Amino acid sequence: MHDLILRDARVRGHDGPLDVAIDDGRISALGAGLGRGREELALGGRRIVPGLWDAHVHFGQWARTRGRLDVSGAGSVDEACAIVREATPDGMLVGFGFRWATWAVPPSAAALDAARPAPTVLLSGDLHTAWVNTAAAVALGCRPGLLREDEAFAAEVALDAVPLPQVAVAEAVRAASARGVVGVVDLEFADTVDQWVARIDSGIDGLRVDAGFYSDLLEARVAAGARSGLVVPGTRGLLRHGPLKVIADGSLNTRTAHCCDPYPDGGVGMQNVDAAALGELMLRATGAGIACAIHAIGDAANAIALDAFEATRARGSIEHAQLLADADVARFARLGVVASVQPEHALDDRDVADELWAGRTHRAFPLRALLDAGATVALGSDAPVAPLDPWIAIAAAVRRTRGERPAWHAEHALTIDEALAASTRTALTPGAPADTAVLDGDPWTAAGDALRTLPVALTLVGGRVTHAAL
Repeated sequence: MHDLILRDARVRGHDGPLDVAIDDGRISALGAGLGRGREELALGGRRIVPGLWDAHVHFGQWARTRGRLDVSGAGSVDEACAIVREATPDGMLVGFGFRWATWAVPPSAAALDAARPAPTVLLSGDLHTAWVNTAAAVALGCRPGLLREDEAFAAEVALDAVPLPQVAVAEAVRAASARGVVGVVDLEFADTVDQWVARIDSGIDGLRVDAGFYSDLLEARVAAGARSGLVVPGTRGLLRHGPLKVIADGSLNTRTAHCCDPYPDGGVGMQNVDAAALGELMLRATGAGIACAIHAIGDAANAIALDAFEATRARGSIEHAQLLADADVARFARLGVVASVQPEHALDDRDVADELWAGRTHRAFPLRALLDAGATVALGSDAPVAPLDPWIAIAAAVRRTRGERPAWHAEHALTIDEALAASTRTALTPGAPADTAVLDGDPWTAAGDALRTLPVALTLVGGRVTHAAL
């Protein structure tokens, strides 16, 4: 007798409905009319796919942002301040989502002070900018005004000193499970291992997590023997040590992505970690068996990161890879570097990219070129920069648009099968972990924006039900 049987599932590449048997957390058999199960779930001919992964999240920030003021609709300083004035919470007000790169007037402390004298911080949609009023600057120990890169990150860390309620984390995990998510790579600015050990101990066990970390924890991780991919003891196999994350350059919307060509108003962005320092960090990590996840957005930063992978023989990923020189696309495959990309960013940034990267957008977010060159592509959200929802990422990769706008550089679109493969880590085959998602729709026939909201009926992690809406 099997532990669990999923009856009448539709599996891509198979004719007719199949039963899926699960034992000891793994798929044990696929076929028609399998024997009995201690538990059985009737899928009624629904599609079943491998469980979905998000290859790049900031989980604590995502959980916090779900309760923060939404300023993503602001198109100017005045519009952002108008949203702030309408807000009514006491104490520190934190908003999220503004994108100021093309605003005629840049954000200032004076404008935010006038809108709300009480402590107020607005975080940009890419998390590389913090707009801080005078009262908030005093509370956070930073200067008021528009903070970029390291100054912005320091303000975010100070904001996160307020403990995140476990209930907020639990709600965010449930929301991810409801979208078919079985695992995430968490690249939060924190000791994510300690955080997730405590969460799993408290019963928040709906996700598998690869826990990344930053250079301030590198020596401690090396000393602890925390090789990437090793399971953290006591977490039932749910938590693994992840990669070293290094933010090598900035972002497009903050005009700090390090590019070969200048921005319209001058400057080529910022290289936050120079080539020599990047190589030293990657060499140290590689010697200890730790993978590297290198944030690189501009084409200059991507070239430097690829050079570092080649010199150090590190394994891992380039996170974002938004603008690439044509000659560098093939290097991802040759060096075995994963292109960890966020397709929804292309839709959020298409107008900004057309203005700030004019004449270069044919090599921006070049997913098709990367796949055709033989590179491994992994899809993610960078939540909270985009929602933690792989169907949004998959739809953006496939359609290269949302709504009724024409596709943006449709030549770089992926197929459904390719996008799903880039969003999963397992297969529906005997012996594979029983990490699966059962769908209330068909991604291969979904039209328009329907793919973005494709309903999920059931999610399993290791054969455990983490979401059910059958």
